[in-house]
Amino acid sequence: MKEDRFLIITGQSGSGKSCVSRFLEDLGYYCIDNLPVKLIPTLVDLWSRREVEIDKVALVIDIRESSFVQKFPAVLEEIKTKVNPTILFLEASDKALIKRFSESRRPHPLSSQKSMAEVIAAERESLADIKGMADEVIDTTESTVSQLKEILTERFSGRKGQPMRVVVVSFGYKYGLPLDSDLVFDARCLPNPFYIDRLREKTGMMRSVRNYVLKFEETAVFLAAIQAFIDYMMPCFVKEGKSHVTISIGCTGGRHRSVVLSDVIHKHLQTRGFKSSIYHRDIYK
Repeated sequence: MKEDRFLIITGQSGSGKSCVSRFLEDLGYYCIDNLPVKLIPTLVDLWSRREVEIDKVALVIDIRESSFVQKFPAVLEEIKTKVNPTILFLEASDKALIKRFSESRRPHPLSSQKSMAEVIAAERESLADIKGMADEVIDTTESTVSQLKEILTERFSGRKGQPMRVVVVSFGYKYGLPLDSDLVFDARCLPNPFYIDRLREKTGMMRSVRNYVLKFEETAVFLAAIQAFIDYMMPCFVKEGKSHVTISIGCTGGRHRSVVLSDVIHKHLQTRGFKSSIYHRDIYK
């Protein structure tokens, strides 16, 4: 049996099960949402006999299936002969759930002629026995998305938090913006080595080009401004719960200025303790 390798996430509608599923995917879990209860033993059988190439499984099951409350206890006892599932139950206060459904404008799975408060109370009562079976109960009433992610990361990754991965990308505007950029800086305002005959065919990886780009006062001012802005934004990204940030720096062709500046920013991030890598997208175009 694999400890914490087979998770079952359940709980109240609107308590954050979808967020938990996305976070667990980032931690390497294969997540299945709304799997019919009667199919769980089949999945467990295939998984326990390694007939599916899945290391860690997380199932999201809840009141969306009308027979969930009635069938789940028996199914849980059945699968315990083959796996040791961890059941994670999510809940929140009535006030918080009413607010979330109001903001999302999505209907509650038990929507009827009753008020939202009555529907939530009915669901809470029907799930009482399921909650009693849970290994862990998380109340998400006061939790931000980043706090919930931190709880799950610490609990199910075996370590507290994960270092943010930062990718610094150099690119040429003539080839288009990198679509996955979180921050984009335009270096086309700086002196261009392309117009220097001895530098035109070289790249920003070469010392002569680097020395040329960095010798100008406007380059120093430009870099100082970028570094100050990045130093401000990175803690904001960490607080938000982002696990990956892409910083893109562009010039006209992506061969000279952007390459030099990306390398400087990459090293600056490393001095700040971030796990940074660098990618020169258009350097050889």
